[in-house]
Amino acid sequence: MATSVIPDELRDLFEEPTLAHVSYLNGKGQIMSWPMWVDYDGEHLLISSPVGSQKGRSFRERPQVAISIVSAKNPFHWLSVSGRVVGIRPDEDLAFIDRMSQKYVGTGYQRRSPREIFTVAIDRVSPSTESSARWSRSS
Repeated sequence: MATSVIPDELRDLFEEPTLAHVSYLNGKGQIMSWPMWVDYDGEHLLISSPVGSQKGRSFRERPQVAISIVSAKNPFHWLSVSGRVVGIRPDEDLAFIDRMSQKYVGTGYQRRSPREIFTVAIDRVSPSTESSARWSRSS
């Protein structure tokens, strides 16, 4: 069942250091997909990229994105999000990327070049379901 809200039972995916796959169309109309660190602020998904990156240019031209995240502990615990980049702001003092780096690798972010934070409004969430959980228990 699709919704526009991330179900409570899947919010733990944003507490684990689990990579998300962020997909978007580049300037040539090609589908690109990158593993990225992702955060959830209770309303939006947040991702980061260096200032001037191809991802940033693509998000400005075509703000539509798809993001999927799968638990490293249970491949049947996942969600897929369709949304739009609705905000772009500087990562002041690299606070966001440092927090994400601490979560994912246990240290501050090493590359100290300017970065941007992309705010993604959630249009549609396709969550894993109880049938996914039953499948994992039966195998």
